[in-house]
Amino acid sequence: MSNTRNLSNLLDSNGDVKATHLDNAPTPTKSEIEGLGIAASSLTGALPAISGANLTGISIPTLDSPSITGTLSIDDGSTVTHTIGNWSEELTYVITPTNCTVGSINTSGEFVITHTSGVPSYTIKATTDNLGLDDSSLVTKNMVVKLTAPTISSPADTPVTTNVVYTVTSTDSGDDKIILDMGTSNFTYQSVDVGSGSKVGNTVEVTGFTTGNPAITVQFTALGTYASVKAKSTNIAGTYGDSNYSSSDSIVCYEQLSAPSLNAPADSDDATAVTYTISSIDSNATKVIFDAQSSNFTYGSVGSGSGSKVGNTVEITGWSGTSVTVTLTYTTAATYTNRAKVTSTSATYTDSAWSSSDSIIISASWAFGGTNSGFASGGYTGSRSNVIDKFSFTSNTTATDHGDLSASRSSPSGSSSSDNGYTAGGDDTSPNSTIIDKFSFTSNTTATDHGDLNQARYDLVGQSSSTDGFASGGYVEGGALTVDSIDKFSFSSNTTASDHGNLSVARHSLAGQSTDDYGYQSGGKGSSAYIDTIDKFAYSSNTTASDHGDLNVATRYTAGQSSTTHGFNSGGNISGSAINTIDKFAFSSNTTASDHGDLSAVRERQAGCSSTTDGFNAGGWGTNYSNVIDKFSFSSNTTASDHGDLSVTRNASSGTQY
Repeated sequence: MSNTRNLSNLLDSNGDVKATHLDNAPTPTKSEIEGLGIAASSLTGALPAISGANLTGISIPTLDSPSITGTLSIDDGSTVTHTIGNWSEELTYVITPTNCTVGSINTSGEFVITHTSGVPSYTIKATTDNLGLDDSSLVTKNMVVKLTAPTISSPADTPVTTNVVYTVTSTDSGDDKIILDMGTSNFTYQSVDVGSGSKVGNTVEVTGFTTGNPAITVQFTALGTYASVKAKSTNIAGTYGDSNYSSSDSIVCYEQLSAPSLNAPADSDDATAVTYTISSIDSNATKVIFDAQSSNFTYGSVGSGSGSKVGNTVEITGWSGTSVTVTLTYTTAATYTNRAKVTSTSATYTDSAWSSSDSIIISASWAFGGTNSGFASGGYTGSRSNVIDKFSFTSNTTATDHGDLSASRSSPSGSSSSDNGYTAGGDDTSPNSTIIDKFSFTSNTTATDHGDLNQARYDLVGQSSSTDGFASGGYVEGGALTVDSIDKFSFSSNTTASDHGNLSVARHSLAGQSTDDYGYQSGGKGSSAYIDTIDKFAYSSNTTASDHGDLNVATRYTAGQSSTTHGFNSGGNISGSAINTIDKFAFSSNTTASDHGDLSAVRERQAGCSSTTDGFNAGGWGTNYSNVIDKFSFSSNTTASDHGDLSVTRNASSGTQY
């Protein structure tokens, strides 16, 4: 030591002071003694004056015991660091390890212990050669091996005061107590599936479990985010040290708004608005969300507040009361499953659960125009025909045979439902027919008898509503009678047609047009003269048709087509000669028709069909029987184009569409 005299030469081999140096030997000072790692308090009084051959009154001091700090728990096969708090560089420390190894002591008095097996321990003492001072007392440090840390499950976020189950999984057989630390006292202990448990402060202590994964059920009692839920394993007897804590789980406890109720409107179609009522709305809600689970709708309105379409939903804010209505129109036929929930802008509340779902069937609204195919039924080509031809609205190809009428006939009327075509009356060998035939648009089969007209006749014309077919005018052969009656028959039942009123003028060989609510007839021949009158009658009432305007030229043997806004009168015969003119008239106003273009060739007695965008004329007679299918656009005034051919050349067929 740099500040201490070397006094070792004062002592003999027995530790006594050498007599030869007594007379002039210096007395050690307190600081010199302490510099050797000897506590001054260990001296039994001050060193006396030394005389004679013997030293009396001196007690030889011992070194202070090492003061050790550091955890006495160690992970299996791992290391811990211990520190000698009263370490001195002048002293030597003797460490004897058991079931562990000990590293060298650094200049800060630290040394590393590595567990090797079993229960580790070590002894340590301080020693020095200076002055022959005694070694310190032996210090024993008994350590324990820590249990392996368990794992903890991560339950979903949950409403407050709702059961939450934490499963703690331990893989160490040495544990007999599980401590689930909630990091808060804001909970109540509910149960454990194995063993017994109790709440202790911020924890649940579980003992007596027979499996390594007890499931502990608790309820949080306050809103908040609990980010430090963790667990550890312990051994009650202390044979093993407590494990480290598991990784922490974070869980959010919230207050959930109550779910609203949703009513169940009747099934509807894609042209009719549907109104939903959302009721039992939580008073803490600030937004209602109606979810159609599809974007196939247009938003209409809400009963109160304001609403807007957002993707598949309607979001409603600012309503009053505990219920609100939302009106929308579906745009595509399908089955929709709707639901509703409420939300809040306050962080205190979370979204409600969804209401019970409502299922609504939306069918395609009825429209006279088809989207797939046109059909030409019956006709005449030197003899009467029973052929039903089918042609595509979208591709220019030859028509295919789609089946047969129940009997061959010419000049019948045609009506269309959403699924079936209807062919009524006509000229057969009787010579006139009352039969109303029905055939499917989607399957190729022979037509079936769907009922009868009130009166047998031919050269009549058909109209269609969404539920009923109509047969207007006509001619009774033999009686030389021109008819003014309008017959009505149901698409859904097989019964004799009923009288639905009369035309404003009796006529035959006329054209027919249809809207959602009204039927129209244009042109034809009366008892003696050609007619230019356009008649209009209501589907809903049995009254005489009213005059809706006039064609450009009085004509007979003409064909009719319909868009959503206009009627069309195609081709025909004037004074014994076929023409190619296409007339157009508005459904909304009573005016004279305007010229809309021309057929590709002069023709009469053709079958008229309508898609949603175009008119079609199939077959007919020009200078001979024709198989040509003409197509013209409803939106532009141009000459019709050739769209293909019928499978059989003929005239006097009736047209329908799907």
